[in-house]
Amino acid sequence: MQKLKVGDRVAVLDEWVEGEVIRMTSKDATIKTTDGFLFTYGFDELVKISGDLAVTNYEVAMAKVEKEPIVKKRPKPVKPKERNAPKMEVDLHIHQLASSTKGMSNFDMLNLQLETVKRQLDFAIRRRIQKVVFIHGIGEGVLKEELRYLLNKYDNLKFYDAEYQKYGHGATEVYIFQN
Repeated sequence: MQKLKVGDRVAVLDEWVEGEVIRMTSKDATIKTTDGFLFTYGFDELVKISGDLAVTNYEVAMAKVEKEPIVKKRPKPVKPKERNAPKMEVDLHIHQLASSTKGMSNFDMLNLQLETVKRQLDFAIRRRIQKVVFIHGIGEGVLKEELRYLLNKYDNLKFYDAEYQKYGHGATEVYIFQN
């Protein structure tokens, strides 16, 4: 069994996730992925990546042998309301994206919000997430219009106002067609 430490590059067994160890406890490690997300895994689910080379097949096989057998549990039935719930929410309010707006023009803030939309949408497409809700707020409607203009450039999705009861008029839901 390999010893991990904070700062090590790791990959997750049986998933397409890799990142850097940023925190450890006695039984698990929290990693920050290349996309900036934090996930916690047990040590038996992680494989250290050394140098420029990825993990060899032998190392993967040895890690799987060390890993305890997985007892498959029967999945709980999903309620209809949960089945239709959005899988991913992205809050585009500027205070959620930047620690300070000092020195930023309205144009700079709008560009930061639209770059966030592109990055999160690309992430959702890569991870095969079908529904994404972009929370833009009501305001003067500039961000909403720019968001819809940007979404029109994509062929494999449709978008519409998100659920009114939950978001009011301040969010747009995107459905991504997966093939």
